[in-house]
Amino acid sequence: MTRIAVIGAGPSGLAVLKTLREAGLTDVACFEAQAELGGNWVFRDTTGHASVYETTHIISSKRLSQYSDFPMPAAYPDFPSHSQMLAYFQAYAAHFDLAPQIRFRTRVIAATPVDGDRWRLSLEGPDGTGEELFDRLVVCSGHHWDPALPELPGAFDGQIMHAHDYRRAEPFRDRRVLVVGGGNSACDIAVAISRVARQTAISMRRGYHIVPKIVFGMPVDIAYRRLRRVPKPIRQRLLALMLKLLVGPYKRYGLPEPARPVLEMHPTLNSELLDRLRHGAVETRPGLAGFDGANVRYADGRLEAFDDVIFATGYRTRFPFLAGEGFDWSDAVSVPLYLKMMPAGFPTLDFVGLFQPIGCIWPLAELQARIVALQAKGILARPADLEARIAREVAHPHWNFERSPRHAIEIDIYDFERELRREIGDAWQRQALPADVSRPDDQAA
Repeated sequence: MTRIAVIGAGPSGLAVLKTLREAGLTDVACFEAQAELGGNWVFRDTTGHASVYETTHIISSKRLSQYSDFPMPAAYPDFPSHSQMLAYFQAYAAHFDLAPQIRFRTRVIAATPVDGDRWRLSLEGPDGTGEELFDRLVVCSGHHWDPALPELPGAFDGQIMHAHDYRRAEPFRDRRVLVVGGGNSACDIAVAISRVARQTAISMRRGYHIVPKIVFGMPVDIAYRRLRRVPKPIRQRLLALMLKLLVGPYKRYGLPEPARPVLEMHPTLNSELLDRLRHGAVETRPGLAGFDGANVRYADGRLEAFDDVIFATGYRTRFPFLAGEGFDWSDAVSVPLYLKMMPAGFPTLDFVGLFQPIGCIWPLAELQARIVALQAKGILARPADLEARIAREVAHPHWNFERSPRHAIEIDIYDFERELRREIGDAWQRQALPADVSRPDDQAA
């Protein structure tokens, strides 16, 4: 019997556990470093680990963020809170009886290939350290754990932190706070802090497409879903026109204009920042160039005093437990994985959920999990020309994404879904395994 190790019991890890069991693969152990399932959707008011913050709501709509055969409760809003999402993941795990396969408070220190294609895992858990052998390894730990902080000259007298360690706005009451970045976390944090701080400013060194979460009375991902069959050039022009009509020029908000078209850089989904900017609750600032005592120095040479600087500057993509195997992609502009999951040279190693969509991760992680299960059962062969496929995938991204580490794992959600389903073909159904039962059509959505 094939013995499979799964690292991480977040949304993607849960999808893998459930799919493997569904396929009759039951000799599975999932290693979760924390005390409960849910990954970074578990709100912890301590720092030093991945966690949502107090005001987090999902940025994709519930209809397009649910597992294929486990709908979210009808009473949930369009954009559930982190506590509602955690309750959903807990209910999913309970419904499919996944907890018995999860070893909590157990960290994988090292995963080493041995005996050809097997894996030796060095583990640290409640009972101490030890080693175990597995036939396959599935990595579902994501990449939101190693904060990327820019190296800037000078010293700052105030507090510097990364968004990774931000939990709530209250500690910043009556303080002067600068948030650095323009992505989802930066804008969410700036909005939350602006309700309690004496001064809140957001520093962006470049322009971002800031997209409302609701457009034309519907969640924006539902609106995008309805355009999925429109040819790409037309789709891009329609989205640009929509933003022009709904938002207008970003310079009216004091923001720099994006240098690249919509869909060629990851958008920021936020319905509140632009409002807070027009009300003066959040102020805009240019890119940060360094520190000088109590002051920050901007790229234009100006100085300004702050009490706190919060960097929302992303994360490094690396997997130190695979040290020495070439899996540090911190500075990479593309990640060499076929279907964002299969590395060349390691036929029994898969990554699940290691991609960044304009949408939700775990419905697509379900499809990746099916590929893992079918390969583990010997039903679906690992492509013999894997290196060539990786090269083609890297050379032909779904859109002309900006070549930067921020977009190294960027995908178009519908292109990627088609690619995963094409890889699976009819193998899942031929095994009399369940198909999707709750994927909403356009009318239901």
